[in-house]
This record gives sequence, C-alpha cells and structure tokens, in this order.
Amino acid sequence: MAVQNNPDKKSEDNDNANKPSKTQRKQAMHKLQKMGEQLVELNDRQLEELNLPEMLLEAIFEARRINKFGARQRQMQYIGKLMRKIDILPIQEKLNTWQRIPFAQKVQLHQIERWRERLLNDANALTEFIKQYPTADIKQIRSLTRNTFKEKVSDKPPKSYRSLFQLIQETIQESN
Repeated sequence: MAVQNNPDKKSEDNDNANKPSKTQRKQAMHKLQKMGEQLVELNDRQLEELNLPEMLLEAIFEARRINKFGARQRQMQYIGKLMRKIDILPIQEKLNTWQRIPFAQKVQLHQIERWRERLLNDANALTEFIKQYPTADIKQIRSLTRNTFKEKVSDKPPKSYRSLFQLIQETIQESN
C-alpha cells in the first residue's frame, strides 16, 4: 500500500503549526481570567488609571456585586473574554508596577525591624546606625532603647518599642 502525497494535507499541517494548541489557548484564557480577578480587586481610582473600555469596566463592577461562586466564576470568564479583544500589555505593566510597590515597602519594614532589634540587642549597633544615617538623633535613640528595656521589665505596654520603630523609619526616610 503506497502512501499518497497530498499537497492539501501539507498546507493544513503548516497552518496548524502556526496556530496555538488548545492547551496554549486555555492557558492564555486562564491568564486573562487571573488578570481579570486582579482588576476586580483594584479600587476605583486604579481602574480609572487603566483607561479600560466601558464594557469591561461594567463587567468588573458587576463582578464586585456578585456573591454566588458559580455566577462570579461565569462573570470572571466573561471578563476574560472581553480582555481578549483589548491590548493587555499596558494593563499588565501597570499591575506589575503596583505589585512591586508593596514588596519594596515590606523590604523597608523588615530593614527597620532588623535595625530596631540590633539597637536593642547589640551595643555596637548604634555606632553602625549613626555611620549609615548621620542625621539620626542619638540621644532620642538611646532614651527609647533604655525605656524599652524598662517597659519590658515592668510589663508595661511597648510604647517606647513602637516609638523606636517610628524614629528609625523617619531617619531612614530622611536619608533616602
């Protein structure tokens, strides 16, 4: 039995090679739905910044009102469908920018917490802190560290502990 060469078959194979597979299309659809979920979580001011089409905005506001799981899931699919018709690159860039800001804030808060713990537990930490942040108020830092220890011993609320955190935060922000 001889295999026949069918030129029409080869052109179909080339067309199929250029088209994304069903799995790839589904992955892209799920990605758009995830982005739609992020859009639903944004506040109104952020949505205004994105300059979204009116139909998409209405779908987002409707999704916010829906409480039932199945209905909400269908609405998210609808939002994903609407997003297929628009350029999502600027939206994705803006969402990524907004997600990086909280990460930077977390990093800064961890840095402040580490400095506070070092100032309370290491005698040489104050010297290092002053070298790195020369505008720091040495007297106030010493006073707050001393008061923190007193509060800890007498089981008082950690007012000085919080004040030390705020002072370190202000000092770091001033130097930046």
